[in-house]
Order: sequence, then C-alpha cells, then structure tokens
Amino acid sequence: MLGGASDANIAFADIRSLLLHLGFEERIRGSHHIYRKAGIGEKVNLQRAGDKAKPYQIKQVRGIILNYKSAGE
Repeated sequence: MLGGASDANIAFADIRSLLLHLGFEERIRGSHHIYRKAGIGEKVNLQRAGDKAKPYQIKQVRGIILNYKSAGE
C-alpha cells in the first residue's frame, strides 16, 4: 500500500482493518466511514467502491501514514 502500485485493488476491509490497527476510531454516517485519531488533525473519509476502497482515498491514507510516520507519531 505504501508504494502506490495497486491503489485500485485494495479491499475496503483491508484498509479499514489497517486504520483500526493503527488506533483510528471509526464513525459511520450512511455510506461514509470516517476515521479519526488523537494527535492527527486530518480525518480519513472512506467509501466503498464495490468491495474495494476508492483509489484516491487510498492515496489520502498513504499520505497521512507517511506524514505522521516521518513526524515520529
């Protein structure tokens, strides 16, 4: 996922599990799954595209992970 080669082929359940494993809290509003974590100002908003996550949302998650990983979070 961090390489970006397969953004269109990542299962929604896999990205959801990753965010929960990293300590994000999930809130569901209709088709929107919203993830927040204390200390991270950005929220992650995911929607299903069938059984996959939308590629632009995978890119957003990657950016947040890399940004906060480099900041030592």
